[in-house]
Amino acid sequence: MTEVLPQPSCAPARLPEADALVVGASGGTLLTTDGELRALDLDALKARLAGPPLLLCHARAAARRVGLASVRAFDLLELFAFVRPARFCLPTPRGLAEAVGLPLPHTPDDAALTLPRCAERLLRELAHYDWANERSDPVAIAWSMGKGGWPWAPFALAALGKPHGPDDRAAGRALQVWHRLPEWTQEAPPPPPGPHPVAPREARRRLADLLGAGAEPRPQQSDYASAVTPAFAPRAAPDAPNLVLAEAGTGVGKTLGYLAPATLWAEINKAPVWVSTYTRNLQHQIDRELDRRYPDRDAKVRKVVIRKGRENYLCLLNYEEATGVLPLSPHHATAIGLMARWTAATRDGDLTGGDFPGWLADLIGRGRSLGLADRRGECVYSACPHYGKCFIERSIRRARRAEIVVANHALVMIQAALGGVDDTHLPTRYVFDEGHHLFDAADGAFAGHLSGRETAELRRWILGSETGRRRHRGRGLRRRVEGLFGEDSAAIADLDDAERAARALPGEGWPQRIAAEADGATGPRGPTEAFLALVRRQVLARAAGQDGPYSLECDTAYPVDGLPAAAGRLDAALDRLQRPLVALAKLMRRRLKDEADTLESHTRYRLEALIRALERRGRIEAGGWRAMLAVLEPPPPETGGPHAPAHGSAGSRTEGRPSPFGGGRQRPPANDGLRADDSREAAAPEAFVDWFAVEREQGREVDVGFYRHWIDPTVPFAAAVAAGAHGLVVTSATLTDGTGDAEADWRAAETRTGATHLPQPAIRAGVPSPFDYAAQTRVFVVRDVRKDDLDQVAAAYDALFLAAGGGALGLFTAIGRLRAVHRRIAEPLEAAGLPLYAQHVDGMDVATLVDIFRGEEHACLLGTDAVRDGVDVPGRSLRLIVFDRVPWPRPSILHRARRQAFGGKAYDDTITRLRLKQAYGRLVRRADDMGVFVLLDPMMPSRLAGAFPPGVAVERTGLAEAVAAVREFLEAEPSGPESATTAGTEDRGR
Repeated sequence: MTEVLPQPSCAPARLPEADALVVGASGGTLLTTDGELRALDLDALKARLAGPPLLLCHARAAARRVGLASVRAFDLLELFAFVRPARFCLPTPRGLAEAVGLPLPHTPDDAALTLPRCAERLLRELAHYDWANERSDPVAIAWSMGKGGWPWAPFALAALGKPHGPDDRAAGRALQVWHRLPEWTQEAPPPPPGPHPVAPREARRRLADLLGAGAEPRPQQSDYASAVTPAFAPRAAPDAPNLVLAEAGTGVGKTLGYLAPATLWAEINKAPVWVSTYTRNLQHQIDRELDRRYPDRDAKVRKVVIRKGRENYLCLLNYEEATGVLPLSPHHATAIGLMARWTAATRDGDLTGGDFPGWLADLIGRGRSLGLADRRGECVYSACPHYGKCFIERSIRRARRAEIVVANHALVMIQAALGGVDDTHLPTRYVFDEGHHLFDAADGAFAGHLSGRETAELRRWILGSETGRRRHRGRGLRRRVEGLFGEDSAAIADLDDAERAARALPGEGWPQRIAAEADGATGPRGPTEAFLALVRRQVLARAAGQDGPYSLECDTAYPVDGLPAAAGRLDAALDRLQRPLVALAKLMRRRLKDEADTLESHTRYRLEALIRALERRGRIEAGGWRAMLAVLEPPPPETGGPHAPAHGSAGSRTEGRPSPFGGGRQRPPANDGLRADDSREAAAPEAFVDWFAVEREQGREVDVGFYRHWIDPTVPFAAAVAAGAHGLVVTSATLTDGTGDAEADWRAAETRTGATHLPQPAIRAGVPSPFDYAAQTRVFVVRDVRKDDLDQVAAAYDALFLAAGGGALGLFTAIGRLRAVHRRIAEPLEAAGLPLYAQHVDGMDVATLVDIFRGEEHACLLGTDAVRDGVDVPGRSLRLIVFDRVPWPRPSILHRARRQAFGGKAYDDTITRLRLKQAYGRLVRRADDMGVFVLLDPMMPSRLAGAFPPGVAVERTGLAEAVAAVREFLEAEPSGPESATTAGTEDRGR
């Protein structure tokens, strides 16, 4: 909502004497301090950006546009982040104008004129703001930032009435905002949930309450709310949850549909329901929908919690240590000051959504923003001086007593597999929204990666920083356990053993050493690096695509000379590491038992957290690696010679065995294969696929490793998550396949969600969309554009985007193709007044790019999978989708094994139809939306047409005809303010 600020009675704010500049793809528009507007070509723009400071919106983005490392600027986004911490605006001149209540600019000239007005409005706000309830001191923070070179400091201080800074010069302490944060309080454990079910009529009644009086009747939404209620009934047998698979077409309103019974069950049973999503964007959409149930902010804080992994939250100890380096690195003052303002104002400390603007990390650097999270498992728990104010601990405790916890698939799976990542409390009721992603989420959560990065990370977790610097955020295991064992000689011995054994893992500089593959100072050090060097040799010897920019992989079969022996030496080294870690966990358990009646609560929680960490690192991670290495060790002489394939060969793994999706319901194995205990028991090797890989980013090697994935990752999902629950709803608009055979389509949904591995059949519920897709959309397959000729592909994008007048989303199957098209079409689109944004080009996170795209009706956006799955843009801002080619699965060793296990070509078709279905589903998000879907691939087979709703014809045509049809169809669409505000947001909750 646009904010209109009160007009101050004081004199105008003091502004910097700087030209204002708006940057485009092919040039810029300059507003001089004399009021003159000038158009700059690209060369003139680059020269001006390298000159005296300018008034800019998003200086880093401007620098990237012209290829400069940085520019000197008065960045309006920095001023906005200081004046309005923990609040969002679009990082564009138009977005700033909307946020501060100015008329929206429509041309580059308007935008340039807007920038100084935005600066004046923000500085006036500083002069008139009531700071009584602030947890930070803006004067002292601005003064401290100014000492480090923040150009806005004198102007902010003047607006605050303190041009010479704080009276007591206590600016250093002003950055220590943790002193003013509230502490959480400890409470007794909550009682177990009640046994009461939710009846269908009760769910319908709760839904009506959520919608409110006068809401338009939506029978599909009521039917959906009723259909998912069996998941909220008591289960009848152990390990047999009530599972509802619910497909709800766009427009049904599934979010409020499942929140109705979920909130009712949580209320009457006094226990939380966990709602899990795949994307962070949907987490926050659900949070907004819950305003209907909890309109009072204070009540909502108690009843609703967004939960993410620890790596998503600001660590106050990391922040404190970052403030400590300012005397040596004063140029970081701007970043630390803006983080101080945000830390004091944030609702929950979430750095990856919520009230943290996504563009702020790009502005001040990831290391001094997102890098301040607990990304490496460094937490010392109750030994931390900020434990009582910790954002992570606060969210954990709130979640225990909340009614609705909005989490993500990865956190839910890891927490269930470990019996609780952050605590031992596991919910009994789940709703998995974006359920079509369960297979992929489980694939990531239950995989094993024995790679350079992962093993080096374990070394760092145990040993801490080895850089020798006096202050560093790397805290080792000794720091985490200090004070817990006193002079216990057994614990000290185990800790010493773990630290010695950890030195067998890769240390700093490992990528260069394994690439050297030479003895002595330049070659691999220790058994892990020696093993990885041989893995790299095998990959480079056998993988195709050596000259390309993409990652390389090869089978583990027929290992190169020395590799099996190296695997055996690494296994022995991991055994020496695993034993003291497991022993430390046992000592901690013993202390919990022996001192149960005397342990203080904070010590108990610290011990429990460390036990879980040691279990994860020692038993599961190191044990899982050992189970992987076992298949590479040399076979006994009688079973094979030096050329026999290793037991873990992906190529032989699935031959001669029944498909895991074949008839009947399978019970998952008791062990997930990555939970090897001291005896190294694991699921049968044929359940997995193994391979070696050299990971590349933009052609540069970044990792080398041995990888193991479940062929069917829903097996461990069923065992670790589903079997322990009492009820689950798995829902999506795209659960089923589109073969035309309803029974086969539902079986595909059961396969990809793990329902086939549970003893009780899933309840199927399908509620069709109320939208008239045949009337609201058109689908074209362009037959005369060569998809391997990027000049033709780019020309097609350009023509189609121009025909739509913007509001266009371009989807790509490869980053390189996206960048190539962007280079070719950015300038002509800008010349036509259509701004173009692109993932992997603009340097902003996907959520921010989508926000910009949503907010600018004529903008265009290019993206890959993350954009295809995460875009929710109702209205005219998205009226055209162009896909560069059929999104077939990427050929890989993992895909080869799954293709063989799950049905060959039919498996490829299922995945591809689901991707097309997801992309097409972005077009119509509410009843008055209209849009066109174009595929630039003449080779699309007709059997994939089931991706589109019944009645939607797939028209094969030439590019010229498609361009004309796009223009004609979208010109017929009603536009204007009355259309943009048509009643009813997209499906009332997606």
